Amino acid sequence: MSQAPTKSDIISTVTDLVAAEFGRPAAELTPDRDLTSVEGADSVKVLRSVARIERAYDIELEDDQVFGFKTIDDVADAVAALIAERG
Repeated sequence: MSQAPTKSDIISTVTDLVAAEFGRPAAELTPDRDLTSVEGADSVKVLRSVARIERAYDIELEDDQVFGFKTIDDVADAVAALIAERG
């Protein structure tokens, strides 16, 4: 069994996936940056980012969680919680 990723690992992966989907440099996306303030961000790109994150971690985020995400840190917390539940 592999070791669960740390929150820092999750933030790094989520940042890379969101940056790729948004077409922005990862360095622009700090964990506390409001994703709606990122140039070129829209709801379709956010949903595509979530789909990439779900595939990367083999998880399924609830719609109410997804629509509540404001920052990468919010996403990372939800991913970490699902990974912890899975054990």
